[in-house]
Amino acid sequence: MSAHEITKALEVWTLQSLLNLSILLGILAGGLALIQDYYRSLESRLSLRVSTELWRVGTIVIVDGLLAAVVLVGYLVLNPDVLADIKVAVPFQPAATVLFAWALCLRLFCGAHEPGGRNHHLAQGLVLAANAVNIVGFTFVMEAASGEYLALHPSPAWTWIKTHLRSNADPRGLELAQTTFLICFPLLLLVLVWGAYSAVASKRGNPEA
Repeated sequence: MSAHEITKALEVWTLQSLLNLSILLGILAGGLALIQDYYRSLESRLSLRVSTELWRVGTIVIVDGLLAAVVLVGYLVLNPDVLADIKVAVPFQPAATVLFAWALCLRLFCGAHEPGGRNHHLAQGLVLAANAVNIVGFTFVMEAASGEYLALHPSPAWTWIKTHLRSNADPRGLELAQTTFLICFPLLLLVLVWGAYSAVASKRGNPEA
């Protein structure tokens, strides 16, 4: 095995591991964002006002940090070269990245991070939808029935999924991956540009902030 092959294999393994980890982090972020009543119940155990304020800030920042990590990994994966190298469920994971990015921008720039705040329910719905899409893609596409299983239990449905909906499946998966990239990548950029514009507009509207 040449040095180039070893380097390429390590690159593929690293990217695949990051993608798998980001799916779990997205689920964790969604779960933490949902348990606001649990956070409030724990505040009664904090005796100092400073600790209460730190607790409230921490419960928000942790969720936003996890979402930011998920979006960054999604951006890293969402390019033609990586999609051709690693096992990505298309269009599931790229679509989830767009939804996560939208939710993150709402939380960061449109007041959706506060329970009952503006766009809070929309952001929560987007995170839940993104996780649902990721779970379906991971369970039924990325981790579809293995070749060893299909050798003993042939299944046209599992075979079709593995040969059509995986980004590195040649040729159907590669074709769908390119189509997914051409749709989801501009949408991701549009969401991020909108988020940046919202941040600038908010700053102009409140110059003392």
